Amino acid sequence: MNGHADAAEVLVLGGAGVDTIIPVPELPLPYADSYMIDSGIRTRAGQTGDFVALGLAALGLRTHHLDLLGDDPEGDLVRALHHEHGIALTALPQPAGTKRAVNLVGPDGRRLSLYDTSRAHPDDRFPEATLRALATGCRHVHVTITQPCAHALPVLRETGVPLSTDLHDWDGENPYHEPFAHAADVVFLSAAALADPERTMRRIAERGRAETVVATAGAEGAYLLADGELTRIPAADPPAPVVDSNGAGDAFAAAFLYGRLSGEPPERCARYGAIAGAYACTVPAARADAIGRDDLLRQAAEPSR
Repeated sequence: MNGHADAAEVLVLGGAGVDTIIPVPELPLPYADSYMIDSGIRTRAGQTGDFVALGLAALGLRTHHLDLLGDDPEGDLVRALHHEHGIALTALPQPAGTKRAVNLVGPDGRRLSLYDTSRAHPDDRFPEATLRALATGCRHVHVTITQPCAHALPVLRETGVPLSTDLHDWDGENPYHEPFAHAADVVFLSAAALADPERTMRRIAERGRAETVVATAGAEGAYLLADGELTRIPAADPPAPVVDSNGAGDAFAAAFLYGRLSGEPPERCARYGAIAGAYACTVPAARADAIGRDDLLRQAAEPSR
């Protein structure tokens, strides 16, 4: 364990791992016997929980990350990332090894992710005492949808600490996502797989506890459902060329939560999220970085397009 649990404002649960980044000439990638990757193939720490924790910490929120990690080189990369950015980490042993993925990244920044699902076991659990102690000391808990976070939801709800989650590219039907969607006070998801984002967002709010639901839509901005009203949030202009969309949704969630914990109204929080997401798209896939508070607030003060 690194850092001190009682100092944390936000607990991030799950989603620690390592990605191998492969730049490809196009997506979908046509079949060929081989491709020469002149720009290099790189492995770096940073999956969804890591990126949310990084984004929160960069915005000045004391953040604690809890997950299972293997005693392997990939786990060492995750530990080093947290140490470098001053993020407290409780790493429980994972005999199956640290979560891994391969990201194919096209020239336009789009990605295709291949997740190694062998790095988890159905019986994996977070110890209830550890989970309860960490959550109770925080102002907010962000729950990723990685194994074994679903099993932690009842304990987290008992603590009374507000919860958020990110359903990523949920199609609105896959039952795996439903416990997360219905347990969280703030729900993020991508509109990429939704034929009717508003319908799915309203169904989440009606069936669960969510008071705020946000569906991100890339260059089209985002949909915000708050207090029963649906609002379109315009996309923010990236401060540099777009090179990789990986981590944009995590950056959006982190900045939105920063706004929420700062007492800002939902539309302002979503504006923060759009700015942070646009910044994330300018960060090369092989690097883990997040927008800082000064830059976020400066850009938020400028008129939106």
